[in-house]
Order: sequence, then structure tokens, then C-alpha cells
Amino acid sequence: MILVRDIFQLKFGKMREAMEMWKQILSTMSQSGYMPDRLLTDLTGQYYTLIMESTYNNMADFEESMKNEVGSDEWRRMYQKFTELVESGRREIFTIVPVGEQSTMQSRTQATAKVGAPR
Repeated sequence: MILVRDIFQLKFGKMREAMEMWKQILSTMSQSGYMPDRLLTDLTGQYYTLIMESTYNNMADFEESMKNEVGSDEWRRMYQKFTELVESGRREIFTIVPVGEQSTMQSRTQATAKVGAPR
């Protein structure tokens, strides 16, 4: 599995407008079967940051999704309007590494032991 993050740095004060526009874009996208896993907005850090996260089985699935979505005239028209609200953007792609319940519990136990250990 891979995680794709599209990170947009919006122009000052444009978050509300950008979120409304993404609601329209996502309603169009969902009709074709694609829907991002989540949208994230900043609580700390750089102001007016909007992140769209999506997961795919592999890069081939991601590339197919991009071809299907970005290739449509409707997508291009809506995305062009959205880019007027954007200062900059980037894409990050990560491999999702499965972590078993046992290793998660071991990490928590070790961290707790370190916090409580005398120095």
C-alpha cells in the first residue's frame, strides 16, 4: 500500500474558499469512484495548509487514478479555479509499512519503561 499526500499552501485567508471548492471537486470525483481518504487543515505550523491524503494498493493504481481523474475536462476546469487560491504545493508518496499489534505493544512498553527509569 502507498499513501499519497497532496499538500497545498494556500494564499492568506483563502482556506474557506478552498474548502468549498474542494467539496465541489470531490463530489465530481466521487461520481467516478475515486474519493480521497481525508482532507487535513493546519492546527499548527504554516498557516493555510490543506492536505489531501489518499491510499492506493500500488503506484500503478495511483497512476491509473490520476489518468482517469486529471484527464477529464471537468477536473481541469475546477482545478484551474482552485490553483488561483494556491501559493505553492507538493506531493509526497510513502510506502505504508504494516505494524503488528505485538510490535506496537512492545514499543509502548519500552517507551514507558524509559520514562519511568532512574537516570
